[in-house]
Amino acid sequence: MSPSDIGRPEGSRPGPGQRMQGKTALVFGAGSSGPGWSNGRAAAALYAREGAQVFAVDLRAESAEETCRIITAEGGRCTALTADVTDSEQILAVVAAMRAQAGRIDVLHNNVGITEMGDPVQASEESWHRVIDTNLTGVFLTCKHVLPVMLAQGGGSIVNISSLASIQVNTYPYTSYYAAKAGLNHLTRAMAVRYAPDNIRVNAVLPGVMDTPLIYTQIAGQFEDVEEMRRRRNAASPMGRMGDAWDVAHAALFLASDEARYITGVCLPVDGGKSCAGR
Repeated sequence: MSPSDIGRPEGSRPGPGQRMQGKTALVFGAGSSGPGWSNGRAAAALYAREGAQVFAVDLRAESAEETCRIITAEGGRCTALTADVTDSEQILAVVAAMRAQAGRIDVLHNNVGITEMGDPVQASEESWHRVIDTNLTGVFLTCKHVLPVMLAQGGGSIVNISSLASIQVNTYPYTSYYAAKAGLNHLTRAMAVRYAPDNIRVNAVLPGVMDTPLIYTQIAGQFEDVEEMRRRRNAASPMGRMGDAWDVAHAALFLASDEARYITGVCLPVDGGKSCAGR
């Protein structure tokens, strides 16, 4: 018996494809901003591959539906829903729909995020509020409506997708994004402590330089061309390459699963060592 098995009932360790068996996962931001695998789409697909019943939520109905088509084609279970995370009533409607269909919410995965460039002088007040509302207030609102469900059922897991920009300043002038993601980290820690006695775990994943559809729609404009962006982002990682959505999804799966049953309040960098290198 390995040390990790001590204290676990015989046969309790999940096998491949079973880490989320019998669980439900509510994934906000489960679509993609462009072709390919976004962090949210990969997480939704991975939860389903591990046995979860997934509810994929996105601002754009067609994007959530595409995620569900991928999941169901693989034999998984998925329901597509639409909501704006800055709208409390829309989130409440999603939670009600999920409870009506599944009866519980075991995992809340918060993946919605946007970047808008501008330092405090350049950025408009409207831009500042838009980024804060989407990246930070949106998580407050999803948690506001999901936490009562988790409290009533006796537990749950929340995974917030933050960013390495929450702890490290890079070359992009997105002041509002730095602030929102730093706030998300501390909100994660505060909720973790507040709800630990209730068997509700709250953790965050901090992706570093990742190769996902978002960088081509929201970051590429900071470079001369796409290849220059890719070259410089690869070079920014000590590993010499960007990560991808699956790196983020696997970290989220671990934190959401019972394998992390004694882990809460953690802000986990998934960054190829970039946070250690200080560059």
